[in-house]
Parts: sequence; structure tokens; C-alpha cells
Amino acid sequence: MIELRVVYVISAREFKKFLREKSRLFSSLARPLIWLFLVGGGLSRIVPTGGNITYLQFFFPGIIGMTILFTSIFSAISIIWDKEFGYMKEILVAPVSRTSVVVGKAVSGSIVSTIQATIVLMLFPLVGLKLSLLSVLLIIPLSFAISFSIASIGILIATFYESFESFSIIMNFIVMPMFFLSGAMYPLRKLPEIFKLIAHFNPLTYGIDALKNVIIKEAGEMGADFSLPLDLTIIFLVSLVFIFLGTKAFNRRV
Repeated sequence: MIELRVVYVISAREFKKFLREKSRLFSSLARPLIWLFLVGGGLSRIVPTGGNITYLQFFFPGIIGMTILFTSIFSAISIIWDKEFGYMKEILVAPVSRTSVVVGKAVSGSIVSTIQATIVLMLFPLVGLKLSLLSVLLIIPLSFAISFSIASIGILIATFYESFESFSIIMNFIVMPMFFLSGAMYPLRKLPEIFKLIAHFNPLTYGIDALKNVIIKEAGEMGADFSLPLDLTIIFLVSLVFIFLGTKAFNRRV
């Protein structure tokens, strides 16, 4: 019970910080909107899709994935913030397991990320998509699961850094390749073989593919590359592995 309370306290603290930072919400939503309507709108004129789907409709799950990726992985910067200002020391002297601290950080980042992904999801009529209420209700917990797996990766990386600058640099080096090699902007089956191989080891690939399975499930060659059960299995395994590694790194580095 005390471990659950730790997860709740850490999550509630980060959520309250998010509510107080209105500019953070605006800036995090501006990025996917720019990519969807400016980048996606431009590419829709030069990228053929075929079938009964437009490029913007194909790109929409990728934009939700982008929102999840940036928000959840950069939520781990709170670890560096807490180390900088001494709050982390207060947490670590408490008689609680490191796993609950890591899970609490991952849950807090996932909640914020899911809220932002849900707001972006509500734009689906603007790209001509028709989603049932059941599909929308399925996408929300799916977004949380994807966010949790990505946040756990960010937490592992954050344990090795002491400054915001170094963390931000390495994150930008990791985040953009993750996004471009995830099937968000183009189908995996159309990638060169070397990039296709790399994409299969990219956790975000399976998150965006899961979103495609729900949002554009009848898109033919532009649709999902894997089955939804496989996507969910990979997402679950990634979460377990990185929470375990993050806990180990937390014990040694923080």
C-alpha cells in the first residue's frame, strides 16, 4: 500500500506542476499542429497514398505518436530538476523502494502525455477521419501504455545526466531518429531494408502501429504493419525492461 501511495504522491506532484505551467501545454500542442497541417499538408501533395485514405489521415496516428514521444520522454527532465534542487534526496531517504519512485515518475509523465494526446486526437474530424466512441475510448488507454513505455526510456537516460543542457542535447539526438524511423511519416514496408531493420528495434514503431490498427485499420498498404496483440506485447515488454533497468540505474547513479 505504501508503494502505491508513493506512486500517487509523485504523480500528483508532477501533474500539479503541469497544470500551473500553461505555456508548457500550449508549446507542446503547437508542435504536432504545425507538423500535421504544415508538414503533412505539404507532403500530401507529393506523397501518393492510393486506396481510400489521404496522406493526412495516414499521418494522423503519427502525430499522436509524436505528441506522446516528446511529452513523455522529456518528462524525465524532472529527475534532473529534482536532483538539482535537492528534492530527490528527500525522496531517496524515505523507506520506499526505488521501483516505486521510477514507476511514479513514469506514471506522472504518462498522465500528462495522455492528456495532450487526447486533445490532439479530438482533431480527427479535421482530417476527414470517422472514429466511433469505442475507438476513441480505446485510444486513450493505448496512449497511456505507449507513454509509459517511452517515459521509462527517458527515465533511464536521465539518471546518467546532471544538467539540463546535456540531457536535452542527447534527447534531441535520440528523439528525432525515433520519430522518423517509426512509420509515422511513411509505411515501414516502403523503407530501405537497413532502415526497416532499425525500425523494428524502435519501441515507438509498435506504439504508432497500434494507433494505426485502431485509427486507420482499413487503409491497406498504408495501414498497420503488425497485429495489435503484437504491438501491445512489445509495448508491455519495453515498459518492463526499462523500468527494471531504470531502477538499477537509479540505485547506482541517483
